[in-house]
Amino acid sequence: MSEILCVYYSRTGNTKKAMEEIAQALDAELLELKDEVKREGLLGWLRCGMDAVSRSVPPLVPAKPQRPLADYRLVLIGTPVWAGRCSSVVRAFLKESGTDLRHVGYVLTRSSGAKYGEVYRQMDGYVLHPHLFGVSLQSGSAGCHFWQEQFVKTVQDWLAEGSNTKEKTDAGKAERD
Repeated sequence: MSEILCVYYSRTGNTKKAMEEIAQALDAELLELKDEVKREGLLGWLRCGMDAVSRSVPPLVPAKPQRPLADYRLVLIGTPVWAGRCSSVVRAFLKESGTDLRHVGYVLTRSSGAKYGEVYRQMDGYVLHPHLFGVSLQSGSAGCHFWQEQFVKTVQDWLAEGSNTKEKTDAGKAERD
């Protein structure tokens, strides 16, 4: 069993692709979050923005990891950025389960050039301890794969060191683009 869980929501497939690649590189368990809200097309896109701005929390379709969340050494959470916020689906997961997570890292996917460091702070509001790692990926940008690989390397180094000290995790907190 893996000691890492990669949990994500993806409307368009960009976050899914990034999280699948990260999970494979880290030999991590992968878990997709879903809700029952129709989010396809232009109306779905508008609904996503409205949900983000209003900070709505939709009921999630039940999804079970292989073991209790608190038993994972690290949980990496992938979300698209909607109107400068994490997706409402990931917000629902964090609100429901954030206090069960020991160590977290965030993978943001975005369509614009803004780095969205504020999204990390918003997500940290739902967990017991601030995130150890964060990467903000602009799909299709020239540096996207580079920063994703750097993120994976930082996580691998942290796992190899077996330490949770602040000094050894600060490099992983730097926002990437």
